[in-house]
Amino acid sequence: MEQRYDIIDKRFGAFIAGEARLERLFEGTRWMEGPVWFADGRHLLFSDIPNDRMLRWTENGETGIFRAPAGYSNGNTRDREGRLVTCEHGNRRVTRTETDGSVTVLADSYRGKRLNSPNDVVVKSDGTVWFTDPDYGIISDYEGYKSESELGKNFVFRLDPRDGSLEIVADDFHKPNGIAFTPDENHLLIADSGDGKHIRKFAVGSGNRLSGGEVFTAVDGGPDGFRFDTGGNLWASGSGGVHCYSREGELLGRILVPEPAANVEFGGPKRNRLFITATTSLYSIYLTVNGARRP
Repeated sequence: MEQRYDIIDKRFGAFIAGEARLERLFEGTRWMEGPVWFADGRHLLFSDIPNDRMLRWTENGETGIFRAPAGYSNGNTRDREGRLVTCEHGNRRVTRTETDGSVTVLADSYRGKRLNSPNDVVVKSDGTVWFTDPDYGIISDYEGYKSESELGKNFVFRLDPRDGSLEIVADDFHKPNGIAFTPDENHLLIADSGDGKHIRKFAVGSGNRLSGGEVFTAVDGGPDGFRFDTGGNLWASGSGGVHCYSREGELLGRILVPEPAANVEFGGPKRNRLFITATTSLYSIYLTVNGARRP
């Protein structure tokens, strides 16, 4: 596959690994999302939301069903014990898959009202689970089940699995979407893929309280999922492919993908392989940077 880059800042050129090319690893989905790398299993899990399934790609090039039906799953991550944590549009909940394969519901309501359709999720080093809850899964039957919002608004939540407490940490987003902590966990970045089409940056203070919330960067076409590398650069899906931003929010360059991209994940033995979930296909490319380490 012919490789195309859009190098805006010379720093981005240094992130490109010589002869590395964009590879299509799998095709056959309707809207691919939620990639999460399992280093211990040498495989990638990802969601195919409209087809209501989760797939698993292995390093030997095989792709198969991990779970179907999957509650119209979207975002996925791992907790500090390496267990899978999943946002389910259809079931309107956040779940954890235990080591024996059983599923534990972490959150499905707030003060007696059902969640909208949890979208993306990240687990902090203290075990707290942070997730966005827009209404994408209830506005039609394509990515879930059409329904009225019981909350009446789209929030960002923090869950403490130790006592089950669920709190709203941000209430002024139109369509909260991708979410990730900086490598030092001093800041939390959250995408708004609604009217603003930008990524906002919050300081994380004592008691996991958020402050600030200024715009980190606007994203052409609207942001979705993103990941940090060890240098603090942000790799985010956007118009035309994957956009790379500096710590200061400067657009350094883009990896141009043939179809709309939804999310990214660093993986491989050295975490220098960027996996890209696009509309119908899974892509990857090797970089000279490494993904910030998570479980």
